[in-house]
Amino acid sequence: MGREINLPLLEGCVDSYVSAAAAVAGGADRLELCANLAIGGTTPSPFLFEQIHREFDLPINVLIRPRFRDFLYDRQEMEEMAQSVRMFREMGANGVVIGCLTPEGALDQDRMKALMDQAGDMEVTLHRAFDMTRDPLEALETAVTLGCRTILTSGQAQNALAGKETLRQVFQQAAGRIDIMAGSGVKKENIREIYQYTGIRIFHTTGRGTAVDSGMRYRKETVSMGLPSLSEYELWRTDHGELHACVQLVHSLGQ
Repeated sequence: MGREINLPLLEGCVDSYVSAAAAVAGGADRLELCANLAIGGTTPSPFLFEQIHREFDLPINVLIRPRFRDFLYDRQEMEEMAQSVRMFREMGANGVVIGCLTPEGALDQDRMKALMDQAGDMEVTLHRAFDMTRDPLEALETAVTLGCRTILTSGQAQNALAGKETLRQVFQQAAGRIDIMAGSGVKKENIREIYQYTGIRIFHTTGRGTAVDSGMRYRKETVSMGLPSLSEYELWRTDHGELHACVQLVHSLGQ
């Protein structure tokens, strides 16, 4: 909790050991570990966390999200998330990445607090549930009141560059009380533009390169095991060269 606010930082978002290794090789300052990035990310396996935590000396923040789609959770989902937060705290995670909304589109303070109580002294990031709130400036004040360390946001747009106006407003209102981390569509080509417009120096990226072709030679093209829009035979992974270029840009901001 002692880290200063708004220091340049690049968080690599990864959902596999291979991507974590590439992000570390690329110089990421921190990892966000999740599963199923293709559907926005869900809670990762504790065994994957254990592998990465054992092999790499880098802070790991763990996404706590039991399913994809909205951020309105029932009692059973809350119980699952609370147990996940407690488990990853006991396993040595640096932080957790959470978000709960009310049906009216505000941050659910009671549910957020319940998860944060389980987090103890870990860093807490409010994830992009923030981007689905009715009023981002109101949600910012709630996050500050709750004691969140960071807000991950695209500025309530499809990507951070498109949301740069809202990002600037949020960053200015934050006024050093909480880290604002720009995420979604962050690439080496747009980091400097986002920084110059908003002042934000903390970025979140998958550092993806081109898709890696599957090693499968026999391919059943008529059957899909997931979302029909996604190929069963393309693997998306962090590219250490792309991520390293992002790291170099972020670390140079404000110099």
